[in-house]
Amino acid sequence: MSQATGIAERLAWIGVDWGSSNLRAWAMADDGQVLARAGSERGMLALTPDDYEATLLATIGDWLPDDGRVPVRVCGMAGARQGWREAAYLPVPTRLDDLARGAVRPAVEDPRLDVALLPGLCQHPDDAGRRFDVMRGEETQLAGLAAREGEVSGPVCLPGTHAKWARLEAGAVTRFATFLTGELYGLLAGQSVLRHSLAHGPGEDELAEPGCREAFVAAVREVAAAPEAFSSRLFGLRAQDLLDGGLPTGQARGARLAARLSGLVIGLELAGARTVLAEGERVTLVGAETLCPRYALALEALGIDCRRLDGEAAVLAGLGLAHAALPHDAHTPDTRPEP
Repeated sequence: MSQATGIAERLAWIGVDWGSSNLRAWAMADDGQVLARAGSERGMLALTPDDYEATLLATIGDWLPDDGRVPVRVCGMAGARQGWREAAYLPVPTRLDDLARGAVRPAVEDPRLDVALLPGLCQHPDDAGRRFDVMRGEETQLAGLAAREGEVSGPVCLPGTHAKWARLEAGAVTRFATFLTGELYGLLAGQSVLRHSLAHGPGEDELAEPGCREAFVAAVREVAAAPEAFSSRLFGLRAQDLLDGGLPTGQARGARLAARLSGLVIGLELAGARTVLAEGERVTLVGAETLCPRYALALEALGIDCRRLDGEAAVLAGLGLAHAALPHDAHTPDTRPEP
């Protein structure tokens, strides 16, 4: 029996996180076991609505049985206005165990697919200080946190290109804020005058270099204490590169300055996140191993306690919560012995 056949016989449903740049998919058994993982670099930005079904089949087609319909639960940008079919935003406050009520089902040609696209969340200004904001995909990770811990409350940070900070109250999102921290770092490091100083930096692992951790922490504290000096401190990176004879040379020099830039942009985010963070609260970090330790270090530098939930575990728990709430004809594995 081939691996694909074995997956098809145990397959109960498929979870998909479809972002702007790529998609991730998981073949799921009834007991929550991940049978297989797959991915594609064909995210929303590379697709038209007519491309989605073919892209999905190219990614998960080997898992599908010869007959029967398999539930496919999709979060993220596939449900955006420019995506497969729009799943309209749900306004906050929204209970995280109720996201499935906003799901939509795009038309599909393959009779084996039962696809549901989950909605994102939106926020409008009000007297309580909320501002216009939207999220797609992160709400499913938040739902995963609620699925694992029930009526969870407190601040949650989801690091990323567009980092999200959400306030949860008894299992509902009551407010959130988005920070372009990752994108801002990329623009400054790659397209501003600072690129001449960071060219020798080794990238995401620079905090492992001697002196870089200390440079990162110092930058976080400086900008969190005086956010209004952010722009000036940015140019100070370039001036330091030109004038500071105490900096190391070569790649280590670029790494040190890259660590400081990372600390400045994350520190600025933490200064702004005070709208959803009360003094003395513990922050839950939800995300990948590449970013969460960096955020944990920044929070520690400011005396803020935190804990971490793996991003994949969160999104699978959130997709599973939605799957359980949605009506579907569950795929029944064929357990007949092979002839």
